[in-house]
Amino acid sequence: MSLENYRVRRATTDDLDGLILLWKSAQLPANILDKRFTEFQVAEDDSGKLLGAIGLQVAGTEGRVHSETYADFGLTDRLRPLLWERISNVAMNHGLFRLWTNESAPFWKKECGFTEPAADVLAKKPESFSETKFGWLVLQLREDRAAPSSIEAEFARFKAEENVRTGKIRERARLLKGVALGLSVLLFIFVVVGLFYLFKFRTRLPH
Repeated sequence: MSLENYRVRRATTDDLDGLILLWKSAQLPANILDKRFTEFQVAEDDSGKLLGAIGLQVAGTEGRVHSETYADFGLTDRLRPLLWERISNVAMNHGLFRLWTNESAPFWKKECGFTEPAADVLAKKPESFSETKFGWLVLQLREDRAAPSSIEAEFARFKAEENVRTGKIRERARLLKGVALGLSVLLFIFVVVGLFYLFKFRTRLPH
């Protein structure tokens, strides 16, 4: 069967029964994974039969490739690259920094570039991925930058500073308005006094 006979896509509710069969056959926790089926990408043949599936759990800027399974492991070498291409595209679309996996097949190291993480990198693995401390591989997709929480904190700080600056500008504007009003009152008084003396002076002039 040629590669054109396989299609890779995101799992839908229609795939759930087939996914459960795949998970159970691989002795994976189907009762847990069925609630997270939207994490999975599936491979099917031209008749719509599910042939393989793999999950991508996302936590912030980190992703975990997990629960790889196939209906026929004789098709693994054909389907795995297709599923990996799909997973990597989804990961890039999510803007992930790294991918993590516990999958042990040599493919993940040799073909995808996963490596054993250094201690400082391993510390960045989200706890929600797994409590397992061993057997992790990591693939750096892009350089770390400010995480969304840091960006939000920076924006909040900038907004607070901007509010302070705006308050000072408004206070200065009120002060200038008060000064202008005071000058206007003084000018008005000066004009009134001037007109008073001018009128008084004119009334004293002989006709």
